[in-house]
Amino acid sequence: MINANNICKSFDGKKVLSGIDLDIKPGMIFGLLGPSGAGKTTLIKVITGQLGLDSGNVSVFGKNVSDLTGTDKKQIGIMMDEHGVYERLSCTDNLKIFADIYGIGHSNIMPALEEVGLKEAAGKPAMKLSKGMRARLRLARVFMVSPKILFLDEPTSGLDPATMKYIHKLILNRKAAGCTVFLTTHNMEEAAVLCDEVALLNEGKIVDKGTPSDICRRYDHKRTVSIHLKTGEDLDLDYSERSADRICALLRQGVIETIHSSEPNLETVFIELTGRNLENDAEVRYA
Repeated sequence: MINANNICKSFDGKKVLSGIDLDIKPGMIFGLLGPSGAGKTTLIKVITGQLGLDSGNVSVFGKNVSDLTGTDKKQIGIMMDEHGVYERLSCTDNLKIFADIYGIGHSNIMPALEEVGLKEAAGKPAMKLSKGMRARLRLARVFMVSPKILFLDEPTSGLDPATMKYIHKLILNRKAAGCTVFLTTHNMEEAAVLCDEVALLNEGKIVDKGTPSDICRRYDHKRTVSIHLKTGEDLDLDYSERSADRICALLRQGVIETIHSSEPNLETVFIELTGRNLENDAEVRYA
């Protein structure tokens, strides 16, 4: 669905993207993880044809991105930051503007608002919406065109956990309907919950990629099982036949309270590879 080969992009002599390769299959949720300033938004703009590239090539729907027709572009939904929300207009009127730009009927507006849970707020001005409701309005804007590919640039940034879970459900529903989703985030938990595959981006380079679970297993250097017993005792056992026998014995005795394997999460892997924390907002240097 999306293929990128050796993408490079610079601004004022500063390399922002360096040798990016991607192969995103139809119907998957692909996550691009990295702190602010890593180049995530720039990559979306290159893939969607909003920015030219210095070298390499990008294809979408099997076509070079520069050859996409108007019909092709109408099958791409893009949600980026606060763009496209008019404060004084109602939810309905906001979507009317977008529908007119895309040449689609106003009959699509109310189903889109209903899908994101904003039917009752249809007549409310955008300036009176909560942050979570504004995020859902931006989703309604892209859902309205029934896109085959959905680009979501940090769609849950700054939202409370309940709203975040609601938006996750909306994204998964779109995936179930056959939509391919390209998601950027610095929230490793979000990526682990939603994404079929992820790429870790740091200073314009992909430092690793794969399924979240595969990446975490690759960096499991300890290879231990941590057990907390009902007595309060903690045990760290290595991966061995003797440890397996002991775990079985403890299970039979019913004395285990919790048991965990030692593989790290995506945040820990990213820190190991880059020395940077995904949650820390770096200085925003790029578009």
